[in-house]
Amino acid sequence: MDLETGSRQNHLRKQSWRAVLTLAYQSLGVVYGDLSTSPLYVFKSTFAEDIKHSETNEEIFGALSFIFWTLTLVPLLKYVFIVLKADDNGEGGTFALYSLLCRHARVSSLPNCQLADEELSSYKKEIPNLALSSFGSRLKSTLEKHGVLQKFLLVLALVGACMVIGDGVLTPALSVFSAVSGVELAMAKEHHKYVEVPVACIILIALFALQHYGTHRVGFLFAPIVVLWLLCISSIGLYNILHWNPHIYQALSPVHMYRFLKKTQTGGWKSLGGILLCITGSEAMFADLGHFSQLSIQIAFTSFVYPSLILAYMGQAAYLSQHHFIENDYKIGFYISVPENLRVPVLLIAILAAVVGSQAIITGTFSIIKQCSSLGCFPRVKIVHTSSKYHGQIYIPEINWILMLLCLAVTIGFRDTKRMGNASGLAVITVMLVTTCLMSLVIVLCWQQSVFLAIAFVVFFGTIEALYFSASLIKFLEGAWVPIALSLIFMLVMYVWHYGTLKKYEFDLQNKVSVDWLLSLGPTLGIVRVRGIGLVHTELVSGIPAIFSHFVTNLPAFHQVLIFLCVKSVPVPHVGPEERFLVGRIGPREYRVYRCIVRYGYRDVHKDDVEFEKDLVCSIAEFIRKQKDDSTIDARTDGEVGNNDEVMTVIGTPSTNAEGVHICSPSPDGIGLPEVEEIQASTTNQVKKRVRFVVPESPKIDDGSRAELRDLMEAREAGVAYILGHSYVKAKQGSSMIKKLFINYGYEFLRRNSRHSTDSLMVPHASTLEVGMMYHV
Repeated sequence: MDLETGSRQNHLRKQSWRAVLTLAYQSLGVVYGDLSTSPLYVFKSTFAEDIKHSETNEEIFGALSFIFWTLTLVPLLKYVFIVLKADDNGEGGTFALYSLLCRHARVSSLPNCQLADEELSSYKKEIPNLALSSFGSRLKSTLEKHGVLQKFLLVLALVGACMVIGDGVLTPALSVFSAVSGVELAMAKEHHKYVEVPVACIILIALFALQHYGTHRVGFLFAPIVVLWLLCISSIGLYNILHWNPHIYQALSPVHMYRFLKKTQTGGWKSLGGILLCITGSEAMFADLGHFSQLSIQIAFTSFVYPSLILAYMGQAAYLSQHHFIENDYKIGFYISVPENLRVPVLLIAILAAVVGSQAIITGTFSIIKQCSSLGCFPRVKIVHTSSKYHGQIYIPEINWILMLLCLAVTIGFRDTKRMGNASGLAVITVMLVTTCLMSLVIVLCWQQSVFLAIAFVVFFGTIEALYFSASLIKFLEGAWVPIALSLIFMLVMYVWHYGTLKKYEFDLQNKVSVDWLLSLGPTLGIVRVRGIGLVHTELVSGIPAIFSHFVTNLPAFHQVLIFLCVKSVPVPHVGPEERFLVGRIGPREYRVYRCIVRYGYRDVHKDDVEFEKDLVCSIAEFIRKQKDDSTIDARTDGEVGNNDEVMTVIGTPSTNAEGVHICSPSPDGIGLPEVEEIQASTTNQVKKRVRFVVPESPKIDDGSRAELRDLMEAREAGVAYILGHSYVKAKQGSSMIKKLFINYGYEFLRRNSRHSTDSLMVPHASTLEVGMMYHV
C-alpha cells in the first residue's frame, strides 16, 4: 500500500466511531448524488407510454412494489452486504474485481508481468493460504490454459468500463434535464414550456467548464446539498403519505408485482425499463469504495439514503393514487407531487443535487479511463491531479470536452426524459450484469467458497437483472441504442489500442538484443563512452531493446552510466514507495550498466515532478551500496525464460528509507548528518554547485562500491540524457486486410494523437534524444 494514500480499510480499524461517521457523512455527497436524484424521473419514465391510464391503483401500487423490492435486493442486499466485501486492497469497481481475478488465476492482460510483482505486499495480502476446492482448481487451470477465456474476461471487464463511460454521458444529461423540468410547473406554464433544453445545456456547459478547477474547493458543499435534498424529498413524501393515502404501505407487498404484470402484460414488462432507473448510481457505492470505507458506505446507505428514497417513492405513489386524471391526461412526474408553494425552492435544491450527482459520475468516468490506460487498454491521455491533498481527484481535458459534446448532443437530440431514461437504464443494468458475472468468479477463486454459492448468486441476482436488461433492450430504437453505440466506439478504440500495444511489445520481445551483444561492443567498433547518464526508456523488463541497438549502430557512443528504465503498471491498486523500484545490474560492475523498473498500481499517482530523477539516482546508489554483500540482497529473478541471469533488488524511495543513500548539497562548514560519510565526484575543473551522496557509515562499503558511487555522482553532475524510442508501427507483408486496417490506420492514428509514456515524468526537451524506428508487426 502507498504510505500516502493507503487503504482506508486498515486505517479505520484504529479510528473512532466519530471518524467512521464523518466518512459516512462525506460519502453522501460523492457516492449517493446520482442515486438520490432518481425520484425526479422514475415514475415519469415508468408511465411514459407503455401503461395506459386506469381508474384503479393497481398500476401505481405495482410500480411502487417493484421500486421497493428492486432497491432492497440490488443496492441493499447485493452491493451493501455482498459486493462491497470484494474490495481490492480497499479499492472497488469493475477493474478491482478483474484485478483480483488476475492475481488469483494469472489471467492478466499486461504483457510485461514479472514473478517479482507477485512478491508485492498487495499481492500477498489478498491471497489466503487456504486450498481451492476441486472445482476451483479446475476453473483456475482452465482460465490459465485457454487464452480465449482470458480475452473474454478482459472484454467483459472492458464492456463494464465502456458502459460506465456511457453512463458518464447519459446521467448528467438525464439528471440535469429532469431537475429543470420543474420550471414549467414552478413558473407560468405556457411561456416556459420549452425552456428546459436551453437551461439544461447552460448548466451542463458550466459543469464541464469548471472541471479543471477540481472539486476540492467546493467539495465540502456536496454532502450538505445531498443531505438537504434527501431531507426535502423524504419530508414531502411523508407529507403526501399522511395527506393523500396513509395506507400506501400496503403496496409494498410483492403480490402487487404479480398483479401489475398480469394486468399490464407486455406494457408492464416494457415499463420495467423506467423502474430500473431507481437504482441508477448503485454501482458508485462499489466504485468509490477507495475514497471512503466499507463500513461508512454501509452506514450512510442503510440509515439515511435507503429510508429517504423509500419515503420519497411512497409519497409520490400516494399522491398519484388520488390523482388519476388531470385535464384528461395522465401526467406523472416528481414536481406535480410537490406542494405548489414549495416548487420553486425544491426546484433550486433539485438542480444543485443534480449537479452534485453529475459531478460524481464525471469524476468516476475520469477514474475508470485512468485505470484502463494504466492497464494498457486505452490510449494515454493527459491526467491532471487537481488536488495534492485529496487522492483520486483527477481531470482529463480531452475526455472532459468529449463528454460535454456528447451530453449536449443527447440533451438536444432527445429533449425528454423517456428516451434519456431508456438509454441510461441499459447502461446501468449492463454494468450490474458484468459485476454479477465477475463476482461469481471472485466467490470461487478469491473467496474460495462453494461453487453452489456462486451459482446461487448468479441465478438470483442475474435473473432480476436479466429481466430489467430485456426490458431495456426492447427499447433499442427508443433511445437504448445510444449506450450501445457509445460502448462499441469505446470498445473499438480500446481493442485497437490493446492489440497494437501487444503486437508492438511482442516485436520488442522477439527482436531484443542479448546482454552478450552489449558486452561485446568495444574499440573494434569505435564505441566511446561519453560523460553523463543515459536513461533509455523501454517497455521490456529484461534484455536490451532493439531501438538501443539501432541507436548504437548509427551513433557508436553511449554514456558512462547507462540505465534501462521501464515504467510499468501492475494489477494492484497501489504500490508502496518502499516497493516502487526494482534495480539490477546488466553485465559486470565495471560496465556501469543498470536496469530500473518503476512499478505503479492502477490507482497510483505517477511521479510528475523533478523529484523522480533524484529518486531514480538514489535507488541506483542504494543498490550499489547493498551489492557489497550478496547475502543481504532481497533478490527477485527477472521472471522471463532465458533471462534469469539478471537479479533485481527491491529498493524504496529515499522518503521511505531513512537509513539509505541520500543526495544533499554540502553545507559550507562541511557539517553533515550524524554517522554518515559523503561521497563527492572527483572533478578537476571547478564546479560551482556540487551535489554529494550521503551514505550511512554503517555498514562500511568496499572500495569498488565507493568508486562506482563516485562514477554515478560524476555522471549525474555531467547531466542526464533521456533516450526515447519514437516507433512507427506497420503491419508486415502478408498480413490480413483487417490487421492492416487496425495497425496501419487505427493504432497509428491513436498513437500519434495520444500522450507519450514518459510525458508524466516531465522529461526536459533540451535533454531528450528521440530514436526513430519502424516496427513491422
